[in-house]
Amino acid sequence: MKHKAEKSLIVGLDVGTSKVVAIVGEYAPGEPVEIIGIGSHTSHGLKRGVVVDIESTVQSIQRAVEEAELMAGCEIRSVYAGISGSHILGRNSHGTAPIREREVTQGDIDHVLDAACAVAIPADQRVLYKEPQEFVIDGQEDIRHPIGMSGVRLEANVHIVTGAVSAAQNITKCVNRCGLQVDDLIPGAIASSKAILVQDERELGVCLVD
Repeated sequence: MKHKAEKSLIVGLDVGTSKVVAIVGEYAPGEPVEIIGIGSHTSHGLKRGVVVDIESTVQSIQRAVEEAELMAGCEIRSVYAGISGSHILGRNSHGTAPIREREVTQGDIDHVLDAACAVAIPADQRVLYKEPQEFVIDGQEDIRHPIGMSGVRLEANVHIVTGAVSAAQNITKCVNRCGLQVDDLIPGAIASSKAILVQDERELGVCLVD
């Protein structure tokens, strides 16, 4: 007799200039996310995606989260929060790392991505997201999934998305003031692309206009 996989909750929080939206999803390993709750409230306290009034933003988040909790019948403890605004910047970088066991592992990938992110980033910016564009093993280019491949040197071309440290701190502070933890900060454009574009479109290249 097979036991049904225990489901977990995942919560997204979009703190925008016009409204705040909280969305609760339920999922089990290998299964798609099922939306079980949505909450929305008019946003007060933000301008062009940046917090300008802590108290007003906290109240807007609380209202949206409470509505989502009521619909989902659960208690929200942590969220993946969206972050947007003109302070969000993108840049391409390159990293190189040795393949320690002569066969690429996830640890090698993490190492080369960290090397790519170790670039000169302004003190008022922090890395929010990194997207590998291609991997190179001993000069062999255009590798998408290097795990298990043999080689000596691993390289990666990576697109790095950064945001203002102060903007990230203020969003996090507002969420924490609501008694919630921030699992991660996700750039709004990245979240939109993951929700709308299919894998082929992302790999071939497409312009998504919001």
